[in-house]
Order: sequence, then structure tokens, then C-alpha cells
Amino acid sequence: MQKKLDSLLAAAGIALPDQQKQQLIGYVELLHKWNKAYNLTSVRDPMQMLVRHIMDSIVVNEHLQGSRFIDVGTGPGLPGVPLAIVRPDSHFTLLDSLGKRVRFLRQVQHELGLKNIEPVQSRVEEFEPEPPFDGVISRAFASLQDMLSWCHHLPQKGQGRFYALKGVSPDDELAALPEGITLESVIKLQVPELDGERHLVILRSN
Repeated sequence: MQKKLDSLLAAAGIALPDQQKQQLIGYVELLHKWNKAYNLTSVRDPMQMLVRHIMDSIVVNEHLQGSRFIDVGTGPGLPGVPLAIVRPDSHFTLLDSLGKRVRFLRQVQHELGLKNIEPVQSRVEEFEPEPPFDGVISRAFASLQDMLSWCHHLPQKGQGRFYALKGVSPDDELAALPEGITLESVIKLQVPELDGERHLVILRSN
């Protein structure tokens, strides 16, 4: 797995210290192990997890601004855990409504020694951020409209950003953004060995 991760990182032009690589591999091993009982992801093969979970998450890192983030609908910690590993000076709140996922995330936190994640079990609309976040990250929402509607109270006003990980560029959704939301950019992401398009939509609340 180490060789595979090294080749994927090289293809993406990402350099990481050995400790972070080991933590990423440790996370995949835990995900693979717990997946058998908890059904956390439809991806069964650890090598595919490296592509579709690890690389798909960390290619976003260079586009994030700030140091306090919330990953809403994080599931088994995606993209929050890989981002927390490669961004040790930032803090990530990992929000999910399902207890089994949050239990898994607490195990990840404990076994990998991740001091900069905080797993929280809550519905997003009931979660009260204190203080608000620099960035709200999600790859779980069906539409930008749903994300903005349910997460509007989470980012700092005027400064905070929404980071939506998408497949194809959601042009129809972008044409129907609500009042008070500015489109900052749509970035085409390059994920080595991943079929299909990936885009990061960055929005700002005014």
C-alpha cells in the first residue's frame, strides 16, 4: 500500500512527510477493517480507497483558507480525516448523525493520535457552532441548495466559505444560488487514476 500511495502522491505532485503517509495508510486499514461490520463505504478494496477516498480528499487541501473547518455529513470521515492528517495545524469538526460512524471516527482519532479532529453526532441543522467556522466542507450533499439551506449558520459571516466537492461542474445549481451567496470559484480537480470528473465549488456567504 505504501508504494501505491507514493505513486499516487507523485502523480498529483503532493509531497508529504512519512508520518502523514503512515497515518493515511493507517486510516485506510481501519476503514477496511471496520467496513466489514459497519458498512461505512461501498469501496471494498483498500487500493481503491487510496484513490477514491484519500486522493479524492487531499487534492482539495491547497484550496482551503483558514484553520477551523467543519466536514458536514462526514460519513466515515471523508474528506475530513485525510485533510486533518495532511493539515495538522488546522482543526476539523466531523459531523454526522449516525452513531456508528461517530464511534468509528473516535476509534480513528484514538488509534492514529489525531488531536485536530472532533467527531460530533448531530443533525447539521441542530448543531450550534461556537465560534463559526472558516470553512464548511462537504461531499455528501445532493445539491448546493440543500447544503446552503442546512449549513447557512455554520461559517463566519463575510469571511467563511463553503467548499462543495462535486463530480461534474453543477452549472444548473450555480445558476440558482440564493441571495447573499457569492460564487468564488469552480476548480477542476485532478485525481490520479480516478475515472470521471471532480470539481471543487467555493462559495462565500456575504
